[in-house]
Amino acid sequence: MTARRRRLAERRKALGYSQELLAEQLGTDRTTVGRWERGRTAPYPFIRPKLCQALQVTDDELETLLTSDDEPSLPTPHPAPAITGRIVTEPDPTGELDDMYRRELLRLLSVAGTLVALPPAADAADFQWTASAEAAGDLEHYAQLNAHLWQVFGLSKSKRLAYPLVHDHLNQLIQEMDRVHSPTVHKHLCVLACDLFQLAGEIFFDSNQYTDAAHCYALAAAAGREANSHDRWACALTRQAFVNMYDKQHAQASSVLSVAARVAHHGDSQLSTRHWVAAVQAQAFASLGDHDACNRALDTADHVLDAPGPATPGGWLRFDGCRLTEERGTCYLRLGQHDRAEDALTQALSHTVSLRRRGSLLTDLATLGLQRRDLDQLLSYADDAVTVAEQTNSSGYIGRKLQTLQSQLAPLLSDRRVALLNDRIAQLSIAG
Repeated sequence: MTARRRRLAERRKALGYSQELLAEQLGTDRTTVGRWERGRTAPYPFIRPKLCQALQVTDDELETLLTSDDEPSLPTPHPAPAITGRIVTEPDPTGELDDMYRRELLRLLSVAGTLVALPPAADAADFQWTASAEAAGDLEHYAQLNAHLWQVFGLSKSKRLAYPLVHDHLNQLIQEMDRVHSPTVHKHLCVLACDLFQLAGEIFFDSNQYTDAAHCYALAAAAGREANSHDRWACALTRQAFVNMYDKQHAQASSVLSVAARVAHHGDSQLSTRHWVAAVQAQAFASLGDHDACNRALDTADHVLDAPGPATPGGWLRFDGCRLTEERGTCYLRLGQHDRAEDALTQALSHTVSLRRRGSLLTDLATLGLQRRDLDQLLSYADDAVTVAEQTNSSGYIGRKLQTLQSQLAPLLSDRRVALLNDRIAQLSIAG
C-alpha cells in the first residue's frame, strides 16, 4: 500500500486551496495533485518552484511535506538539476556525472524500446480503465513535460544539461508503460516515447555521439510506427539521415530520406513534416552534386511558407521555413555556386538571432572564403565563428562544422594567422 503524504494535504488545506484550485495555480491537473498527496508520484523538478511559491514554503520545507507519513525521507534515485523558470543549472555537465547519466539513459532507452515493441497484454482489449480521468491526466502531464524538456534543450547552452532531466522523465514513463493498458492508451504512450527518444537522440547528436544518437532515432521510428504517428515516424527517419550525412554517407542519407518522404505523405498535410524532409533532402542532393534534384527539393520545402496556419507543434517538429534562406545558402555552397551562396548566407546572417545558427552561418561564409582563396574573408568569418563556439561551449553543432573547415587548412598553415586559427579550433575540440 502506498504511503500518504498527509502533511502536504494539510498544508494545502491550511492555505484554503482545494486540489482543483492548487492544480489550476500550478498549471497542472487535479488528479496530479491527488497522486502527490497519495504518495504515488512526486512533483517533477520544473514544477517545484511554483509549488513552493503556492504553499509558501522553502525547498527544504517542501521536501519535508513530501516525506511520507511512515518514512523518514522520500528516496531520490538520481539527483536532478534544479530548474527555475526556463533556465537549467548543473555544476559539472561534462564529468563523471554526465557519463553516468549517458550510460543509464541508454539502459532506460533499451527498456522503453522493448515496452514499445511489446503488444498490449492479451486481456488489454477487454481491460476497463477504472480511473479514465486519472489516466488522461497522466498522459497530459507526461506530454506537458515532454514539451518542457524540448524547451530546456533549446535554451541550454550545453545540451548535455538535459541528460538527467530526460533520464528521470523516461524512468517515470517506463513505469507507466509497464502497467496494463488498453490499446488506445498504449498508442498514446508510444507517441510520448517517440518524442522522448528523439530528444535523447538530439542530446547525443549534439555531443558527437553518433552511434548513440542513431540508436535513439531507430527507437523513435519504431515507436512512431507503433503509434501510427506518421509525422513523428518521418521526423525520426529524417534525424537518422542527419547522422548519415555527418558520417559523409550522403547516398545512404538520400535513401533514408526517400523513405521518410513516403511516410510523411501519409501524415498530417497541415504540418510541415514533408517540407522539412524536402529541405534535408536538398542538403543530401547538394552533397551528391545533383543540382536539379537539390533545386526541386528546395522548391518543395518552400511550400511551407504557403501553410494557412501554424505548421509546427514545436519540440519534435520545428521546421517553419524561417531557415530556408540559410539552407539554400548551404546547398549552394556545397554545389560550388559561390555568388548565390554568399547572397543567401549574408541575408540569413542579417536576420538570425540564435547563437548556434549564427555560428553555423559564419562557418559557411568562412568556408566560402576558403573556396575562393580569399584569406581575409576566411579569417574574418572563421574567427567570429570560433568566438561563438567558445561562448556557447559548443564542441557539437558549430564545432563539427569548424572541424570540417580545419581539415582544409593544411595548405595555408605557413601563414601565421591561419596557424593561429587552426590552434583555436583544435583547442575548442579539446575543451569539448
